[in-house]
Amino acid sequence: MRIRPASLTARLVMTSVGLVALFALLVSVATSLAMRNYLVDQLDGDVRAQTPRLLDAAFGSGRGGPSPEGVAALIFDDGEDSTGVHSTFGPNGQTALTDAQVDALSRAPADRGIHTVDVPGIGAFRVQARSVQAGGEDATAVAGLPLDDVQATMASLRVIELSLGIVGVALAFGGSLLLVRRQLAPLRQVAGVAQEVTRLDLSQGSVGETVRVPLALTDESTEVGQVGASLNSLLGHVENALDARERSEQQVRQFVADASHELRTPLTTIRGYAELAERNPEALPAAMDKVYEESQRMSRLVDDLLLLARLDSGRPLLSEPVDLTQLVIDAVDDARVIDPGRTYALELPEIPVQVRGDELRLHQVLTNLLGNVRSHTAPGITVTTRLHPRVGADDSDGPPLVDLCVHDTGSGIPGDLDVFDRFTRGDSARTRSSGGAGLGLSLVAAIVKAHSGQVSVASAPGDTTFTVTLPAAAPD
Repeated sequence: MRIRPASLTARLVMTSVGLVALFALLVSVATSLAMRNYLVDQLDGDVRAQTPRLLDAAFGSGRGGPSPEGVAALIFDDGEDSTGVHSTFGPNGQTALTDAQVDALSRAPADRGIHTVDVPGIGAFRVQARSVQAGGEDATAVAGLPLDDVQATMASLRVIELSLGIVGVALAFGGSLLLVRRQLAPLRQVAGVAQEVTRLDLSQGSVGETVRVPLALTDESTEVGQVGASLNSLLGHVENALDARERSEQQVRQFVADASHELRTPLTTIRGYAELAERNPEALPAAMDKVYEESQRMSRLVDDLLLLARLDSGRPLLSEPVDLTQLVIDAVDDARVIDPGRTYALELPEIPVQVRGDELRLHQVLTNLLGNVRSHTAPGITVTTRLHPRVGADDSDGPPLVDLCVHDTGSGIPGDLDVFDRFTRGDSARTRSSGGAGLGLSLVAAIVKAHSGQVSVASAPGDTTFTVTLPAAAPD
């Protein structure tokens, strides 16, 4: 069986009411104790003051006037002739105490202190006992006043405290319920926003911007504001994730479509030349040469696609020391041999530069950058390859970096063209002679990223620079 309330409102209200009830109980107990002590102290003072009159009225001349209501007893030490009276105001006057009542009074210590004694048949009394001489014999004189008034006052006080406690608890319940509901209203608004989000269809596509918790409920100085701000932040992350998923799916669809298109061209060519060779056996040698050429092109495209897929999946590349200076020299020498129609210049630091990575893939980065220049610039331009470490305060908090730059004086890149996207092709201003698939620079970006580096491009007519930044390694 569930005892604890389920809702936060009920728990807060019950907690508040419980605290009020506990406080009222503690106040009632403290008040009752204080009041009883006060009344008993007053009664004890009256006992001290009235004891002589009570004893005189019971066993003396009785000339002290009417005795107050109380008891008095004279108890002989030998137990004989002990007697006592119970005096009351009114027509009944004094009545003799029974032996049992005298015996109860005899148990009061004769130390002149005030003690409580329950006298059978007539109630509780505050009494004082003292040693006296009576008729030449040792005796104990006991006198006291009843506790009836104190008990009646305490009973009335308890009724008043109980009534006030019930009223206080009822008021605490109503006030707590009202205040808690009012204070939790913003939390219910935040919960309403969350419920509204659960009704959105998030199974496919981008949802754009969903609902938000109002700004008035996002003040992080309050608990509700912290919840609201956290929910807004969570919703923002969800939207970004859904948008990223949609972009990724679009990229995959576009990638598949572009790859299919690029592969269809050589396949169509191969099929055409195969049909030609079948119809005209004399054209077989030329047809086979073309089939071989297109198959090579298709093989390079598939290799590039596989490399991109491997890099996208996060598979690590080799990590070994690479002499970047020698790699640049070899790549530029190869470019000079392949492309004598352009001028290739080198700017290298005096100290060899080393990085950690995959030498084959880093060579592919520089080869693709130089090949991009050959594919998209006119002969006669100057291509300058620079390699220099970064030195300065900006790099003091991280590893040393090295910049590899390929600069050309060609016609430039259109400003709206993202050259690092896959299957991206330049416009007619950068003529295309190699028939590439548009994967070269996207491979550059993927390989550099796998080496924890960055690649960027700055272009203007006559001034285009690709910059690859890599973490440098200390020479062996």
